[in-house]
Amino acid sequence: MKALQYRTIGAAPELVTVPDPEPGPGQVLLKVTAAGVCHSDIAVMSWPEKDFPYPLPLTLGHEGAGTIAALGDGVTGFAVGDSVAVYGPWGCGACPPCAGGRENYCLRAGELNIFPPGLGAPGAIAEYMIVDDARHLEPLDGLDPVETVPLTDAGLTPYHAIKRSLPKLVPGSTAVVIGAGGLGHVAIQLLRALSPARVIALDVSEDKLELARTVGAHETVISDAAAAGRARELTDGRGATAVFDFVGATPTTATAAGCVAMEGDITIIGIAGGTVPVGFGVLPFEVNVMAPYWGSREELHEVLDLARAGSVKVHVETFGMADAPLAYERLHSGKINGRAVILPNG
Repeated sequence: MKALQYRTIGAAPELVTVPDPEPGPGQVLLKVTAAGVCHSDIAVMSWPEKDFPYPLPLTLGHEGAGTIAALGDGVTGFAVGDSVAVYGPWGCGACPPCAGGRENYCLRAGELNIFPPGLGAPGAIAEYMIVDDARHLEPLDGLDPVETVPLTDAGLTPYHAIKRSLPKLVPGSTAVVIGAGGLGHVAIQLLRALSPARVIALDVSEDKLELARTVGAHETVISDAAAAGRARELTDGRGATAVFDFVGATPTTATAAGCVAMEGDITIIGIAGGTVPVGFGVLPFEVNVMAPYWGSREELHEVLDLARAGSVKVHVETFGMADAPLAYERLHSGKINGRAVILPNG
């Protein structure tokens, strides 16, 4: 089968031919319908050799959807031909967080060398992929896999982050979304669907700000050194009740700290290395600073229900398997508006 692999530290991903996988006991073989392309992959491929935590070669793609091609011994609850999405943050299934469906916070994944697909385990940018356990499958039940596959990360991750702040996002509140790309444009829709908050979107790209307005942002602001002040002006000086930073670089975390209100939330989702200093007098009083990771199995179910209700829709640009390396090039240069999706069997 064809697969897109990261094979050499510092090199571009390569389209290669590898043996077709076969499911072992308890595993499921998917014929991949769609696979999302994420900035996290670019971050992984930028790590130096001394810090690289995964074995190479690595088949990329931690957002996956497909049809079940074969079931390993002992698998129940699914049938060949079922259309499913893959829950990505795999855990042990038995520790207290996993027992509650929060495998994104598995206590034993590191100890047991359990990795998400595309982030250690073979991923979804391939004609076929192995899913380690049927509990990591979510039936699509009529949803379009191409439009839905980004929701397994680009929907689930902002949903998990936003849920933590919903009690504060009451009428009259303001939410700031920094970065209106693959995750941010979904976050805007989720905020509009789940809360009465006024939504202000920040980005360096006019194209992405136009997308932000299209999907429901009340206000848009160019993300530069003056952005925090502009956001404060738009809130009559009070600041934002919740700030969601989907970039996570030093300039954007500084913007987040500069525009948050007293008793507000700063949530850093992006992984570009920025931090927010915390201490008396550094931030407004009683600000919470959080850095969550992905989301739970139950939350993925909830996100897909929102998609079925028409409350969230991902703006996608599709690529065939031969153009998968190009998708990463375009994402790295900021030329993807929304989410890039690979069609391995399209």
